[in-house]
Amino acid sequence: MKKSYLLIIGILVLVLIVVFSYSGTYNKAVGLQETLDQSWNDVGAAYQRRADLVPQLVATVKGAAENERGILTEVTQARAGIVNAKTPEDMELMGKKINTAINLAFEAYPQIRSTENFGILQAQLEGTENRINKARTDFNGTVKSYNTHIRGFFNSMILNAEEFPKKQGFQPKAGSENAPEVQF
Repeated sequence: MKKSYLLIIGILVLVLIVVFSYSGTYNKAVGLQETLDQSWNDVGAAYQRRADLVPQLVATVKGAAENERGILTEVTQARAGIVNAKTPEDMELMGKKINTAINLAFEAYPQIRSTENFGILQAQLEGTENRINKARTDFNGTVKSYNTHIRGFFNSMILNAEEFPKKQGFQPKAGSENAPEVQF
């Protein structure tokens, strides 16, 4: 009788080991799969940030450049008018226009900042692309961890391949390995 109890206890222990092993393997695969999905969603969030931010930045820089262009045009035209003045009255009128334009320029927009604004835009674009690259790199690392787990020797025998398929990392567009031509 004692041998039969030992045999039953041994079988139960073996069943528990198998159940806990399967449970641990399955739960880890689920966790890695969820982390993988979150990682891909982070890539999407970085794309959305770019789509939201870049048009606003470009519009802001364009607006500032247009404002400066108007001020510079006004000052330049006023200065050109004084050169073309033929009478003392014309000279006085042009002098007033120059003073008004220059005062407006210094009061409304004391410094020309278009170049600085374009530099800020460039830095923001670079930072945005770096965020996207970081999200893609993190995604690829998550894919590696997930695939390594599901393709392990015992795990591949235990896990359902349809429920836990092998995933692909970020795939670049064809031709993206070539540097783009920049034209000014």
